[in-house]
Order: sequence, then C-alpha cells, then structure tokens
Amino acid sequence: MTKNEVVLLIAEDDEGHASLIMKNLRRAGISNNMLLFKDGQETLSFLFQKGKGPHRMPGARYLLLLDIRMPRVDGVEVLRQIKQDSQLCRLPVIMITTTDDPREVENCHSLGCSNYITKPVDYDKFTRVIRQLGLFLLVVEVPRIEGDLVT
Repeated sequence: MTKNEVVLLIAEDDEGHASLIMKNLRRAGISNNMLLFKDGQETLSFLFQKGKGPHRMPGARYLLLLDIRMPRVDGVEVLRQIKQDSQLCRLPVIMITTTDDPREVENCHSLGCSNYITKPVDYDKFTRVIRQLGLFLLVVEVPRIEGDLVT
C-alpha cells in the first residue's frame, strides 16, 4: 500500500453482491486494497480497534462502502457510531443498498453519509452502477483518520 492509497472497506453480508462490487470496481480500474466485512459488528470492530480481528492502521486513508441490511449491527447503526466518533467522523461513508425508501435516504444523509447509492436489482444495471462508482473513486480525495490509535 502506498502512502496515499485509500483502502476500500466493503461492509456487505450478501456474498454475491460483495463479489460483484469488488469485481466491477477492479474492471473500472480500481486497484486499491479492499477489505470485506460480513456484518456491521465486524466493521465496527475494525474501525474502533476492538477484539482480535484486523484493525485500522494509524494514518491510513479509508473509504467505507456500507450496506444497510446486515446481521448483528445494521448499516445505519454503523454509520451513526462512525459519525459520532471524534476521529472516525472524517471517514467517507457511501451507503450502497437495495433500500430506496426516501426516509431511509434522508436518515442516512442526516447522519452524515457522503453518498447514497441504490443497488439495482437487474444484474447489468448493478454492474454499471458499480463501475460508475469505481470511476468516481478514481478521482475522489479522502482524508486521513487522525489521532492516537491503539496498537
């Protein structure tokens, strides 16, 4: 990983969706490291450096692609905890979910998500959306998460 490279965190419990997301980001030219989390609790443990699993690295840049409907802790709660933390609040979070309920979209934006993308049900549309996301990720600038980190 280079000094300025952004690590993509993908919180997605559906293995098929996770595979499509990663494959189509690669096809769009994204060569960044990608870490997959199967539920919200794994995601929070990584970010808040809890438990035995992998933890975020000091000074690294991360961008989170976050599904809403996940087991253990849902994406909305993950977003809420991230945005309430003095260090993690800088982390860009893109909601990527099948939920297109306007209230859910509004709620996620009010909690501080950077963007909200609805996953199309149609396979071809889904792959196009993810490739477009990949093109966006090629040009977006992501801040570092600063502060003292537990090692």
